Amino acid sequence: MHNTVLGIILLLFIQPIFGQAEPEEPKQINIVYGANFTKNEKEYPGASIFSKDERQVQFEHQGADLWCDVAIFFQRENRLEAIGNVILKQGDSIEMTAKKINYLGDTKLAKAWGEVILTNADMTLKTDTLRLDRIKQEAFYQDQGTVIDSANTLTSKIGRYFMELKKYQFLNSVHIDNPKYTVDSEQLDYYQTSKNAYMYGPSTILGESYKIYCERGFYDTKIESGYGIKNTRIDYNNRIIEGDSVYFNKADEFASATNNITVTDTINNGIIRAHYAEVFKAKDSVFATRRAVSISVQEKDSLYVHGDTLMVTGKPEDRILRAFRNAKFYKKDLSGKCDSIHSEEKTGITQLIRNPILWNGANQMTGDSIHLISNLETEKLDSLKVLENAFIISLDSISMKGYNQAKGINLYGQFIENELKIIDLVQNTEVIYYMYNDDDELIGIDKTICSSIRITMANNDVEDLTFYTMPDGTIFPEKELPENSRILKGFVWRGDERIVTKEDIFDEDDNNLELVVIRGIDNPIDIDAEEAERNKNESDPINQAPNNKATDPRNPQKPKK
Repeated sequence: MHNTVLGIILLLFIQPIFGQAEPEEPKQINIVYGANFTKNEKEYPGASIFSKDERQVQFEHQGADLWCDVAIFFQRENRLEAIGNVILKQGDSIEMTAKKINYLGDTKLAKAWGEVILTNADMTLKTDTLRLDRIKQEAFYQDQGTVIDSANTLTSKIGRYFMELKKYQFLNSVHIDNPKYTVDSEQLDYYQTSKNAYMYGPSTILGESYKIYCERGFYDTKIESGYGIKNTRIDYNNRIIEGDSVYFNKADEFASATNNITVTDTINNGIIRAHYAEVFKAKDSVFATRRAVSISVQEKDSLYVHGDTLMVTGKPEDRILRAFRNAKFYKKDLSGKCDSIHSEEKTGITQLIRNPILWNGANQMTGDSIHLISNLETEKLDSLKVLENAFIISLDSISMKGYNQAKGINLYGQFIENELKIIDLVQNTEVIYYMYNDDDELIGIDKTICSSIRITMANNDVEDLTFYTMPDGTIFPEKELPENSRILKGFVWRGDERIVTKEDIFDEDDNNLELVVIRGIDNPIDIDAEEAERNKNESDPINQAPNNKATDPRNPQKPKK
């Protein structure tokens, strides 16, 4: 028997008086419009079956309305099975459509199947099966879903939507699609209002001119800016930036990194390591400090350059490396130190500026300025210049007492296969040299003055001396040459400063450096509170700090040494 039922229930509340507690709102699912009514005790014992006529069946439950073509209502159990073109609305904010929805009135739980779509003002969620908890104000899917908002399209296998926070938690094969970039992650939190994404687990962001990988990080999808704080790497303008904490801003064309940093030049095969670095894309430059070292990678013989501050500027074919304050360098059989180093890719010239000293093996060289020149084709060392007050000293390797010395106005050296083979001293040259026979017996001490000297080297030791233009010298027996006559004017031995390993370029302060603490690596962060603070700062002009890379807690201010 079919009966047309029109049910509209009006709930009347009487304001309590005399301080009495207000009664709880009833939890019973209410029929608003029942249309056609039937029973089917065999298939649905105890249920009332309602089907549409010119209107859909309508139910109401504590601020939510539901419409469908057919409703199977278990009144005693306070649950409802809605079938066909189902619509569930919660106030003015949330609407869900599906082919079928099961709703439990006592727990306010809804499960929807078949082309499920959940929408609010500026977001659409699509999936095949969705669970909605109206008490917790959460929606959950676990068999692939798609979220579309004004900026991005997001997909994942598992997702949870927190309605009050307007926040998504995505798990498994998370993907963000935007015309300017894509994001892939194993786990990602996304805030609908700010469009901010927080990534956990292996994550990759691919933009038009950059690629970011991290295992924990943040990304502002509106402005393409963010940071990573675990196993982070940015491929950026022919450079790869890695570090404990790496920050990136597309609009500023800027990236920075803190702690255990490596910046790799993929074109010139160079590496910078430090504990703080900044990369400026437009200027094609890198700034690095805190135990900073530049490594020019060469086969079996890399060059290590250190300074309190390193700067690399210029396009790949015209790079310039500068090391400021306490500059040192090391490569096999060649090392040095000075106040600053200037090395130019285009000319192949490396200048040691102010108080330079160079060691070739055990040979100490000093002068007012020192230039190392590389072959532009082979990138191997070609020649050496020590200009003004050139002085070369080595400890006598047999007696281990005296010093072999040669000085002149200028010194010019020639390298063959990165080994110093020929040294020419010119103008006002002087030599003191300990001479031995084949049995390592001292023949005498040669003391000569001439206009120029050529020293032929083998295995970083003197093989032969040639004097030019009226040499004036004598070979003195050891007993006939007083100690004070065995030293040339200007002699200063600095053997205790010699750099013999690549670790020697760092001083005690470098080796005892305390790294800054990066929030979030070893301690958990309340991301909801973090997001609330971000939104507060963005909405308050007083707290806004445009172009200030230090405003992010994971990208601390440039530290002082």
